[in-house]
Amino acid sequence: MSTEVLTEEFEVLESIYPTELSIISDREIQIDVEPDETIDGEHPFKLQLSVHYPDTYPDSLPHLTLVAIEGELEDIEHDTLLESLTEVGEENVGMAMTFTLVSHLREQMASLVRKRADQLMAEETEKERLAIEAEEARTRGTPVTVESFKAWRIKFSREMAQRKAKDEEERLRALSPKDREEWKRAATRPTGRQLFEKNKNLEHDDDSFVEEGTVSVDISQYDRSQLRAHEDDDDDGVHFSDSD
Repeated sequence: MSTEVLTEEFEVLESIYPTELSIISDREIQIDVEPDETIDGEHPFKLQLSVHYPDTYPDSLPHLTLVAIEGELEDIEHDTLLESLTEVGEENVGMAMTFTLVSHLREQMASLVRKRADQLMAEETEKERLAIEAEEARTRGTPVTVESFKAWRIKFSREMAQRKAKDEEERLRALSPKDREEWKRAATRPTGRQLFEKNKNLEHDDDSFVEEGTVSVDISQYDRSQLRAHEDDDDDGVHFSDSD
């Protein structure tokens, strides 16, 4: 490589990148590179491209390294950018290629900015969709099936029984020993419903109280004519006199 050729390329680069270029040695430079596009007026990240020129340059590729000096660069993004730079360098072997490499890097960084922005928008859209679905599910409620209702009723009954037992326990603790014993005795007495369940055939048991030899009369056995005959007999037995 002719030193004059590389010196000439450095001079061109200094005129294009007056503040971004740093000449490390006669065979190495560093250029701070920002993407062509911004987000909210600011560059999301800045890279430093280090270029080390071999003796065979420009007939062979320079050695390139990338370092993020502002923002973050993921490993996969770093590798993708270097691979892209290598492909462009191979296409320009035999010519001064540093400016071409830097221009291509700026374009790829701009594409990365757009990709990040699209990904961020997609994530926000997905979050909003999930939030809407969650709100709809909350307001819509869970459909009730026979199985889910039975499960709820069992759980509800168990909770109510536990709550009742707890309330009774607290109420007992607040009572005096005497009142506590009275409450326990009252709790063991059968309720009216229990008495009714036990003696629901009382109407049949009443027959035992009827005196022996008593004849039951079924009025339905008498027809209307018999009733009139009895009434006429009663009338014949009644006499009125003028003296009365």
